[in-house]
Amino acid sequence: MDEAAAQVGSRAKTASRPQPPLRRGGSRTRLELLSGFGLNHDGEPIELPLASQRVVAFLALQQRPVQRVFVAGNLFMDSAEDRANARLRTALWRMRRRCCPIVSATSTHLALAAGTSVDVRESRNRARHIVAGSCDLSSSDVQALSASGELLPDWYDDWVLLERERFRQLRMHALEALCRELAASGRYAQATEAGLAAVEVEPLRESAHRALIHAYLLEGNPCEAIRQYRLYRDMLRRELGLEPSRRMRRMVVALRGCVTAQ
Repeated sequence: MDEAAAQVGSRAKTASRPQPPLRRGGSRTRLELLSGFGLNHDGEPIELPLASQRVVAFLALQQRPVQRVFVAGNLFMDSAEDRANARLRTALWRMRRRCCPIVSATSTHLALAAGTSVDVRESRNRARHIVAGSCDLSSSDVQALSASGELLPDWYDDWVLLERERFRQLRMHALEALCRELAASGRYAQATEAGLAAVEVEPLRESAHRALIHAYLLEGNPCEAIRQYRLYRDMLRRELGLEPSRRMRRMVVALRGCVTAQ
């Protein structure tokens, strides 16, 4: 990636004054990775060079502190080990100049500073609880997951692509679970919103369309169910030359008396 171009597209701006240490006032640093990189501290946007952004994003996606050599090896694969370690030290030094306590560093390990809030971590945790059925569903769940964008959509590093797909799959499963559970509890408007969001994430994903069709049927809207079925069927034929599964066809075949499904 071109560093100068990426910095132009960054939403962050340079902090106007030094900030006090994070631990004195609780969590005041916010990192956004969904729909693009953004960093702010006490409400003030912080601009970081691209190399420093990559270090921060990489650490935010780790589950624990990681060795410096592991970070350098993943972020600067085009450099020899000594050069990669030097580039990592430079990226960390540039971060410290911004007076923002975003990285916790020892001589051997690096981690995101404790107390830093990260949007993808919050969305990931919310989605996992929904999939596990371990939380009460609320309208905020639908809104948060529906509005979540892709992880760093304009970055193409291998480690980003892997984490992007992992989050995309988790988000889709959570949206489908939301659609099913909300429809079963009679909250049809929210169920439809979740189902449509799942379909938008991956238009060719049959399970997303099935969840939405099921919500329409529970709500007593067979015509909407048939319309959604036909939309998916036609798109599947056009894009892949395939037909909907027998399971999906069975969902609507009983409605032929109302509207023909095939």
